[in-house]
Amino acid sequence: MATATAPAYAPVESYVGESGLWSWLTTVDHKRIGALYLFTALFFFLVGGVEAFIMRVQLARPNGQVVTAEQFNQLFTMHGTTMIFLAIMPLSAAFFNYLIPLQIGARDVAFPRLNAFSYWVYLFGAIFMNVSWLIGAAPNGGWFGYAPLTTYQFSPGMNIDFWVLGLQILGVSSLAAAFNFITTIVNMRAPGMSLMRMGMFTGMHSSCRCSSCSPSR
Repeated sequence: MATATAPAYAPVESYVGESGLWSWLTTVDHKRIGALYLFTALFFFLVGGVEAFIMRVQLARPNGQVVTAEQFNQLFTMHGTTMIFLAIMPLSAAFFNYLIPLQIGARDVAFPRLNAFSYWVYLFGAIFMNVSWLIGAAPNGGWFGYAPLTTYQFSPGMNIDFWVLGLQILGVSSLAAAFNFITTIVNMRAPGMSLMRMGMFTGMHSSCRCSSCSPSR
Protein backbone atom coordinates (compact mmCIF):
# COMPACT_ATOMS: atom_id res chain seq x y z
CA MET A 1 0.00 0.00 0.00
CA ALA A 2 1.17 3.49 -0.82
CA THR A 3 1.89 5.66 2.16
CA ALA A 4 0.74 9.26 2.27
CA THR A 5 3.48 11.83 2.26
CA ALA A 6 3.41 15.17 4.06
CA PRO A 7 2.63 18.15 1.85
CA ALA A 8 5.57 20.23 0.71
CA TYR A 9 3.85 23.47 1.71
CA ALA A 10 3.00 24.78 5.15
CA PRO A 11 -0.61 24.64 6.32
CA VAL A 12 -2.56 27.82 5.85
CA GLU A 13 -3.23 28.11 9.58
CA SER A 14 0.47 28.34 10.37
CA TYR A 15 0.82 31.28 8.00
CA VAL A 16 -2.24 33.19 9.14
CA GLY A 17 -1.27 32.90 12.79
CA GLU A 18 -3.31 32.89 15.95
CA SER A 19 -6.57 34.72 16.40
CA GLY A 20 -7.37 37.39 18.95
CA LEU A 21 -6.42 40.98 19.63
CA TRP A 22 -2.72 40.29 20.06
CA SER A 23 -2.52 38.68 16.64
CA TRP A 24 -3.92 41.88 15.10
CA LEU A 25 -1.47 44.06 17.01
CA THR A 26 1.53 42.00 15.89
CA THR A 27 0.39 40.90 12.44
CA VAL A 28 2.51 41.26 9.31
CA ASP A 29 -0.08 39.64 7.04
CA HIS A 30 -0.87 41.96 4.14
CA LYS A 31 -4.62 41.28 4.30
CA ARG A 32 -4.87 42.12 7.98
CA ILE A 33 -2.78 45.26 7.60
CA GLY A 34 -5.01 46.25 4.69
CA ALA A 35 -8.04 45.78 6.92
CA LEU A 36 -6.41 47.87 9.66
CA TYR A 37 -5.72 50.64 7.18
CA LEU A 38 -9.30 50.44 5.89
CA PHE A 39 -11.09 50.61 9.23
CA THR A 40 -8.78 53.30 10.60
CA ALA A 41 -9.21 55.45 7.49
CA LEU A 42 -13.00 55.04 7.65
CA PHE A 43 -12.96 56.07 11.31
CA PHE A 44 -11.08 59.27 10.53
CA PHE A 45 -13.39 59.81 7.56
CA LEU A 46 -16.23 59.97 10.09
CA VAL A 47 -14.15 62.30 12.29
CA GLY A 48 -13.66 64.63 9.36
CA GLY A 49 -17.38 64.46 8.66
CA VAL A 50 -18.18 65.50 12.23
CA GLU A 51 -15.79 68.44 11.89
CA ALA A 52 -17.49 69.50 8.66
CA PHE A 53 -20.93 69.15 10.27
CA ILE A 54 -19.96 71.48 13.14
CA MET A 55 -18.71 74.06 10.65
CA ARG A 56 -21.98 73.85 8.70
CA VAL A 57 -24.00 74.31 11.87
CA GLN A 58 -21.92 77.38 12.69
CA LEU A 59 -22.61 78.81 9.22
CA ALA A 60 -26.29 77.87 9.19
CA ARG A 61 -27.33 81.33 10.39
CA PRO A 62 -25.62 84.73 10.68
CA ASN A 63 -23.51 85.38 13.79
CA GLY A 64 -23.59 81.73 14.87
CA GLN A 65 -22.37 81.00 18.39
CA VAL A 66 -21.71 77.26 18.12
CA VAL A 67 -17.92 77.69 18.10
CA THR A 68 -15.59 80.65 18.40
CA ALA A 69 -13.65 82.12 15.49
CA GLU A 70 -10.46 80.40 16.68
CA GLN A 71 -12.22 77.05 17.00
CA PHE A 72 -13.69 77.48 13.52
CA ASN A 73 -10.19 77.99 12.10
CA GLN A 74 -9.07 74.84 13.90
CA LEU A 75 -12.04 72.87 12.57
CA PHE A 76 -11.37 74.09 9.05
CA THR A 77 -7.71 73.12 9.23
CA MET A 78 -8.25 69.74 10.82
CA HIS A 79 -11.15 68.85 8.52
CA GLY A 80 -9.03 69.26 5.38
CA THR A 81 -6.01 67.57 6.94
CA THR A 82 -8.08 64.66 8.21
CA MET A 83 -9.84 64.03 4.92
CA ILE A 84 -6.67 64.10 2.81
CA PHE A 85 -3.92 62.70 5.03
CA LEU A 86 -5.88 60.52 7.46
CA ALA A 87 -8.67 59.16 5.24
CA ILE A 88 -8.11 59.30 1.46
CA MET A 89 -4.39 58.53 1.34
CA PRO A 90 -4.59 55.61 3.82
CA LEU A 91 -7.49 54.17 1.81
CA SER A 92 -5.07 53.83 -1.11
CA ALA A 93 -2.67 51.90 1.13
CA ALA A 94 -5.56 49.72 2.32
CA PHE A 95 -6.52 48.63 -1.19
CA PHE A 96 -2.90 48.09 -2.14
CA ASN A 97 -2.18 45.87 0.83
CA TYR A 98 -5.23 43.72 0.33
CA LEU A 99 -5.43 43.48 -3.47
CA ILE A 100 -2.11 43.93 -5.21
CA PRO A 101 -0.23 40.89 -3.80
CA LEU A 102 -3.22 38.82 -4.95
CA GLN A 103 -3.26 40.46 -8.38
CA ILE A 104 0.43 39.88 -9.09
CA GLY A 105 0.58 36.37 -7.60
CA ALA A 106 2.70 37.26 -4.57
CA ARG A 107 2.17 35.62 -1.20
CA ASP A 108 2.81 38.87 0.68
CA VAL A 109 4.47 42.23 0.21
CA ALA A 110 8.24 42.50 -0.14
CA PHE A 111 8.81 43.84 3.39
CA PRO A 112 6.05 42.62 5.74
CA ARG A 113 7.53 44.21 8.87
CA LEU A 114 8.05 47.52 7.09
CA ASN A 115 4.43 47.25 6.01
CA ALA A 116 3.29 46.92 9.62
CA PHE A 117 5.64 49.74 10.60
CA SER A 118 4.04 52.07 8.05
CA TYR A 119 0.57 51.42 9.47
CA TRP A 120 1.50 51.98 13.11
CA VAL A 121 3.43 55.15 12.24
CA TYR A 122 0.34 56.38 10.37
CA LEU A 123 -1.84 55.65 13.40
CA PHE A 124 0.61 57.38 15.72
CA GLY A 125 0.72 60.46 13.48
CA ALA A 126 -3.08 60.60 13.32
CA ILE A 127 -3.40 60.35 17.11
CA PHE A 128 -0.62 62.91 17.59
CA MET A 129 -2.42 65.50 15.46
CA ASN A 130 -5.77 64.95 17.16
CA VAL A 131 -4.30 65.09 20.68
CA SER A 132 -3.89 68.81 19.98
CA TRP A 133 -7.66 69.16 20.55
CA LEU A 134 -7.23 68.14 24.18
CA ILE A 135 -4.96 71.07 25.00
CA GLY A 136 -6.78 73.62 22.84
CA ALA A 137 -3.95 73.89 20.32
CA ALA A 138 -5.34 72.23 17.20
CA PRO A 139 -3.79 73.42 13.91
CA ASN A 140 -5.39 76.68 12.82
CA GLY A 141 -3.51 77.92 9.74
CA GLY A 142 -5.61 76.25 7.06
CA TRP A 143 -4.90 72.72 5.83
CA PHE A 144 -3.11 74.15 2.77
CA GLY A 145 -0.45 75.67 5.08
CA TYR A 146 0.00 79.01 3.34
CA ALA A 147 2.01 81.84 4.87
CA PRO A 148 1.46 84.19 6.61
CA LEU A 149 -1.28 82.23 8.42
CA THR A 150 1.27 79.66 9.55
CA THR A 151 3.76 82.20 10.88
CA TYR A 152 4.28 82.99 14.56
CA GLN A 153 2.53 86.34 14.16
CA PHE A 154 -0.82 84.73 13.31
CA SER A 155 -0.37 81.46 15.24
CA PRO A 156 1.82 82.09 18.28
CA GLY A 157 0.90 78.85 20.08
CA MET A 158 1.76 75.21 19.40
CA ASN A 159 -0.99 74.85 16.79
CA ILE A 160 1.21 74.84 13.70
CA ASP A 161 3.87 72.80 15.53
CA PHE A 162 1.35 69.96 15.93
CA TRP A 163 0.43 70.27 12.26
CA VAL A 164 3.99 70.26 10.92
CA LEU A 165 5.25 67.45 13.16
CA GLY A 166 2.14 65.38 12.49
CA LEU A 167 2.59 65.69 8.73
CA GLN A 168 6.25 64.71 9.06
CA ILE A 169 5.25 61.56 10.95
CA LEU A 170 2.64 60.75 8.32
CA GLY A 171 5.25 61.38 5.63
CA VAL A 172 7.49 58.69 7.13
CA SER A 173 4.57 56.27 6.94
CA SER A 174 3.85 57.17 3.31
CA LEU A 175 7.51 56.76 2.29
CA ALA A 176 7.75 53.35 3.98
CA ALA A 177 4.57 52.22 2.22
CA ALA A 178 5.76 53.60 -1.13
CA PHE A 179 9.11 51.75 -0.97
CA ASN A 180 7.22 48.57 -0.13
CA PHE A 181 4.72 49.07 -2.96
CA ILE A 182 7.37 49.65 -5.63
CA THR A 183 9.57 46.76 -4.53
CA THR A 184 6.63 44.36 -4.33
CA ILE A 185 5.29 45.22 -7.78
CA VAL A 186 8.67 45.22 -9.53
CA ASN A 187 10.28 42.17 -7.91
CA MET A 188 7.49 39.84 -6.75
CA ARG A 189 5.32 39.41 -9.84
CA ALA A 190 4.36 35.92 -10.96
CA PRO A 191 6.55 34.41 -13.70
CA GLY A 192 5.59 35.77 -17.09
CA MET A 193 3.74 38.80 -15.72
CA SER A 194 5.50 41.76 -17.28
CA LEU A 195 4.84 45.34 -16.25
CA MET A 196 2.65 45.83 -19.30
CA ARG A 197 0.51 42.78 -18.44
CA MET A 198 -0.42 43.97 -14.99
CA GLY A 199 -3.87 45.30 -14.24
CA MET A 200 -4.55 49.03 -14.34
CA PHE A 201 -4.87 49.27 -10.56
CA THR A 202 -1.45 47.69 -9.97
CA GLY A 203 0.23 49.63 -12.77
CA MET A 204 -1.22 52.86 -11.46
CA HIS A 205 0.31 52.29 -8.04
CA SER A 206 3.71 51.38 -9.46
CA SER A 207 3.82 54.44 -11.71
CA CYS A 208 2.37 57.06 -9.38
CA ARG A 209 4.58 55.93 -6.48
CA CYS A 210 7.75 56.14 -8.54
CA SER A 211 7.44 58.76 -11.26
CA SER A 212 11.16 58.57 -11.99
CA CYS A 213 10.66 55.03 -13.31
CA SER A 214 7.74 55.92 -15.57
CA PRO A 215 9.75 56.15 -18.85
CA SER A 216 10.74 52.49 -18.51
CA ARG A 217 7.16 51.22 -18.16
